[in-house]
Amino acid sequence: LVAQGHTQEEGIDYDEVFAPVARIETIRLFLAYASFMSFIVYQMDVKSAFLYGTIDDEVYVMQPPGFQDPEFPAKVYKVEKAMYGLHQAPRAWYGTFSKYLLKNGF
Repeated sequence: LVAQGHTQEEGIDYDEVFAPVARIETIRLFLAYASFMSFIVYQMDVKSAFLYGTIDDEVYVMQPPGFQDPEFPAKVYKVEKAMYGLHQAPRAWYGTFSKYLLKNGF
């Protein structure tokens, strides 16, 4: 499922969406140092990472077309975890990930 985040309005549906990302200069510096020290560098990608972020705000979504409950067609669902398409998803993932790193001594 993908939330229709393009329908969200800033200040009404969400406030904070910033999530830090590594600048290209930082990545180059890291790779140069790793090369200098003869380190082995691995790359990985967690394609479902955004789905693990916990949403702190109250977010509700409508039932997706084709999956509507015929008895309650106007029912909405409260979102507990981030979904692709939500403006809050990157920040939610960053918050969850940073808490994990701090908890484990990084």
